[in-house]
Order: sequence, then C-alpha cells, then structure tokens
Amino acid sequence: MEPKTLQDAVKYFSDEQSCIDAVAEARWPKGAVCPHCEAKEPYYLKTQKRWKCRACRKQFSVKVGTIFEESLLPLQKWMPALWMLTNCRNGVSSHEIGRTLGITQKSAWFVLHRLRLAMQKGSFEKFGGPGSAVEADESYVGGRATNMHKAKRAMFKTARESAVMMGDAQVVNKAAVWGVLDRKQRKVRATVVPKINRESLQTAVLNHVEYGSQIYTDQATVYKSLPKEYTHEFVNHLERYVNGQVHTNGLENFWSLTKRTLHGTYVAVEPFHLHRYMDEAMFRYNNRKDENGRKLSDGERFSLALSQIVGKRLTYAELTGKTDDARTTTPEPF
Repeated sequence: MEPKTLQDAVKYFSDEQSCIDAVAEARWPKGAVCPHCEAKEPYYLKTQKRWKCRACRKQFSVKVGTIFEESLLPLQKWMPALWMLTNCRNGVSSHEIGRTLGITQKSAWFVLHRLRLAMQKGSFEKFGGPGSAVEADESYVGGRATNMHKAKRAMFKTARESAVMMGDAQVVNKAAVWGVLDRKQRKVRATVVPKINRESLQTAVLNHVEYGSQIYTDQATVYKSLPKEYTHEFVNHLERYVNGQVHTNGLENFWSLTKRTLHGTYVAVEPFHLHRYMDEAMFRYNNRKDENGRKLSDGERFSLALSQIVGKRLTYAELTGKTDDARTTTPEPF
C-alpha cells in the first residue's frame, strides 16, 4: 500500500527494500534495465540489494544514473526529504531537513538541491496558441533595502544612480525573474533573466508563447511592439489591476507564493542558485491538479517527482561553483 501522508511515508520508507522497490518501479515500470548496456531482465542479488546484468555481467544499484548516484546517505533519508519538499507549500529549509533526518545542515542543503534538480522539467512545449490567453510578467527577488546595513544600502544606491546615468535603470540589489502563465492549462513557467529590457523579454515571449495567442501584461514598456502575430493587451496598474479579462493576477499569485517561500523559509538565496528554487516553486504550482482539474494527492505528487530522477546528476563541486562545469545543470534563460 502506497503512503498517503508524511507519517505513512516515514513508516513505509523506513525499510531499505521498500525504498529500492519504489525507486525501481519509478524508473523501470516494465522491469529493470541495465544502465551500462541497456540489456533487459537482469537478475536481482537479494543479499547485496543490487542487480547483475546477464549481458555485460556488470552489477548496478537502483541509484546508478539518478540524482542519488554515489550518495552515501541511505534511501530511507532521501525519500522523506523528497516527500516534504514536494508537498510543503512554503518549502522546507535545510536546517529542518537536517534535524528531521538526523544529518548535518550541509548534507541536507546538498540533498535539497539534488531533489530540486529532479523537479526540473527538461523539455517543454510553447504555451498558448490561436485563441488562447496567456499572462506575462516580470518581478524582482531580493532583500529589502530597509533591512540592509546603511553602508550596503549606500553602496547599492550609488550603483543604481550610475546605472541610471548610463541609461540602464535596473534594480541592482535584486535578481530579475520573468514568467508566463497559460490560463487554460493553469501552468506557469518562470526563469531567471540577466536584466529586464525589451530585447530579452520579447525574445522570451517568442520562445515560450505560440503565435496567435492573446498576451496580457502590465503597462511596462518592454512589452510594447510585440510581433503582430500576437494580440497584446495591457492593464495600467496605476489606474486599476483588472480590466475585464485583461490582468496578470494569475502570475501575481505565483510571485506571491514564491516570494513567501524565499523570504519566509529560505531567507537568503544566492542568485547563482535562484533558478533551482524557481524549479521547486514551479513544480508545486503546476502539479496542484491534473489535466482534468482533479486535485493531486501528496502521494501522486511525490511519485511524479520520483519519476524524474533519472539522467540528472549534480555534484557538490558543480553546486558550489568549484569546477569549470559548475553551470552544466543550469538551464539556459531562453
């Protein structure tokens, strides 16, 4: 019987064989396949809890080729961590995971980032289409100036004034993110962008939204002069937030949930890692319901994340930027 609550999950995944069976079922629904030569029907070595290929004669565990590869932590600790990350609405901090699972905060931080990689959707189709409505909006993520030390606040003020003098009015102490919401699918896609300007955001629209779509934005000038293949309408937030069907309240809801997570749970997020937290926020938001509008259970959301663990690898050196390939797992902005 599959677990339905966190208490059930902790009890169910307290047995190593149950963890192995769950991961094997998620990655090999039709039976185990050798990750070395892709031969089918390897035999299971029960005492060693691993498989042996009949063709290449190599042994392999269920962790090979997944985010768990070469981890010294047992799966009994990985499974509850994945359950909590996929189902805690405001995220879960590495300190809490460390205390709950009995591991160090440093290990818990690494575990969570590897799990966020599993939440990352590798490929996608464009949103919208003829007659479909999408919302596009941008936001800034970062600390409030009022909470900064006066020396740091003065430094950012000087940098901002210099940017304005150069004709590039950017919020220099915050990271910029851009998102698009498909109203029909009720799914969102968000990414970190180097800066908010017309060139980058119009390129984002072209790459993420089908021609023929109705695009609703705020009054930002960066969305003006979109290609004529789109029907673009905007609402002036200085006057109102809703004008019939013209609004960006769906995306504003997503930004609110995301910032509540970042400010309330994670507190301080480096821009270098921000895209991973956006992947986490998108996963939970996009998997609240299925395609028919039925609310997904915690177990179904957990199983979906578990099915995405294959072919993704993140080493500690890459995560901390200590290798030349430090950004190999970072998706391109557009």
